[in-house]
Order: sequence, then C-alpha cells, then structure tokens
Amino acid sequence: MLSFIPKHEVQARAAAFNGDKIALALSLLPEAAKLAVVPVSQFHVGAIAIDGEGNFYFGANQECATASMGQTVHAEQSAVSHAWQRGATRITDIVVNYTPCGHCRQFLNELPDAGSLKIHLPHSRDNTLASYLPDSFSPKDLNIPDRLLTPVQHAIRQPENLDAAQQAAFAAAQTCHAPYSRAYAGIALVAGNEIYTGRYAENAAYNPTLPPLQVAINLLRMSGHDTSEVTRAVLCCTRHGGHEAMTRALWNEIGACELEIVWLD
Repeated sequence: MLSFIPKHEVQARAAAFNGDKIALALSLLPEAAKLAVVPVSQFHVGAIAIDGEGNFYFGANQECATASMGQTVHAEQSAVSHAWQRGATRITDIVVNYTPCGHCRQFLNELPDAGSLKIHLPHSRDNTLASYLPDSFSPKDLNIPDRLLTPVQHAIRQPENLDAAQQAAFAAAQTCHAPYSRAYAGIALVAGNEIYTGRYAENAAYNPTLPPLQVAINLLRMSGHDTSEVTRAVLCCTRHGGHEAMTRALWNEIGACELEIVWLD
C-alpha cells in the first residue's frame, strides 16, 4: 500500500480538490488507517504528515498484544518518524482522523515548527498545536535549542570493523535526537536486500520519547514489509539510557532473529 506521496504527485492529485492539498490528505485518511496494527484496541488511527515541500508521509498506530502498552506507536508519531527517516526536516501540517491525544500533542511540540504547526481533522481544519496544548512545556524550558527533525551529527567514536548493517545502525545513532540524556541509539533491520533504520527520538517531557526500534519497524511497515521478513537486527547504542532492555523487550515478542548489540563507548 502506498505510504509516501511525493510533492509532484500531491500537486497532480490535488487538482481534483481544486488544488487543496489538505482536502486531498483528508480523503486519504481511510487508506492511512488501514496501515494500523491494532491487535489490542482494534481502533484504527491514520495520520499524514506534510513536510515543507508538500510531500505526504502516511502513519498509523501500532500495538503489540504481548508487549507493554508503553511500546505502542501513535499514528502522529508514526507519520512524523516516517517523514524523518525519509529525510524531512520540517513538518507544516498533520492530518489525522481523530483528535490527537495528550501524548501526541507533547510529541509534536518537539518539532522545529511547533509554533506554526497546523492540525487538520475530518470535522475541523487549520487548528494550531498551541490551541491543543496551551501554556505548553517544550525544549526551551530546559534550555535545549535542538529540535526533532533538525539535522545533527553527534561527535561519537565509530566502533571498528563494522559491516553494512552495523554501519547503518551507527549512522542512525550518530544522527538521533537525544539532547536530554545523550544516550545515543540507532538500529538497523535487514529485510531482503534492504536495510531499514530507526533513530532514537527524545522528548522534553521524556515519556513521549520514541525508541529506535519502533522508528525502524514503522519505516519497515510503511515500506510494505513485516518484521517476519527481518533476518538481522542490529542495535548500536550507549550503555546508559536503557536501550538494550527496552529493545529486547519488544524484539523478543515480534522479532524472528536475534538482536545484535554494538556498544558506543
């Protein structure tokens, strides 16, 4: 199923909506919701993140029946992390079929354009994030200038003799968003001839933080694949931050291969 629509195709398809790309995105929400993996709630949430160039990135909520609810990915997180992994650096609009929960509102507040971010619902368009999250807590309250999606290259030493999958995991860790703990982490999932990576995404409020495995699984699923196809899973991370335990807790439930660890000293 299509989960990414490049800007030129968005423009062409929006012609049927008098050039209104938000109306187009709203019409596509049922397709995004079909991507949900919801064995617990059976509640399908679909979201589309629109970047500064006008590209569409689909997202959907994802659950695991045999793992903690804390391992869940919300649809807005799915769409944003999908955009991040495809190279987006700005999100201007979030289109979603249900009102964002408090968790997602806080997650979105980590974005560089949170102050101007628009949220669109089937029954209500052009809502500001600020209207959903008044008097908000954000990175600036912790004197942190960094924002999720802003390109970064951490000065961390690369372990020696890395193969392609390990190198991909290291590159993900090197570009993750971890300004609060500096517990850098990235993961690489090998499926067929492709490597799908995930980066750690911290949040000023801590709990809406998104672990790297969820980011990678989301990209894998948005690319039309499943965890059953993964033949290697490589986590590259610092020893602090709890990444190994958190990743193993989920991967042991849904993975089909052993988790490999590359430590960052």
